[in-house]
Amino acid sequence: MHITNRNLDFCYENSLVKVIADRNYPELKLAGLSVGPFDEGNEYEIFYWLAEQFVEQGIVHFREDDSLDAAKLYKIVWKERVQIAGQISELPEDFYPKLRRFLATIRQEITKKPEKIQEYEKTKHLAGDIVNSRLKKLVALSSSGPVQTDQLLKKITKEERTLYEQLSKIIGEWKAQILECEVGEIAK
Repeated sequence: MHITNRNLDFCYENSLVKVIADRNYPELKLAGLSVGPFDEGNEYEIFYWLAEQFVEQGIVHFREDDSLDAAKLYKIVWKERVQIAGQISELPEDFYPKLRRFLATIRQEITKKPEKIQEYEKTKHLAGDIVNSRLKKLVALSSSGPVQTDQLLKKITKEERTLYEQLSKIIGEWKAQILECEVGEIAK
């Protein structure tokens, strides 16, 4: 099965996230799903797609340690830079869906607060540093063969795992075409 960002985003949207109630709110019943009641200050676990709606209404907010911000991105960039050659730091499985949403949120805020453009550019630059650093490592690791596969798979996200597997396959096939080629085949 080919996993795309769209599939992973769908899975993320339907995953459970932790939120904290900003105010009291009665139980809400949706087709086969009941949520709440919420008591101000208490923590709850609800589906992301529903949490997003409640956040917009000012009923809840996402738990701080679960959300991304520039400081967390700086920390990830730093961790990536201090890794020894051939190593990759661990990221949460849901890092990229969160990153896409974080960037989109800042981009939307620019329409209301034009001064946010600088924050968006810095955040986008940090995100690019993380993606480029990890991409270089994934390319290097996928070309070295299945030496560290178990350790590696524990540290990378689903999206990176898909990329790693596709790159490994492409690189392996390319190497085989070069290294297993017979002289008669070259003339063809």
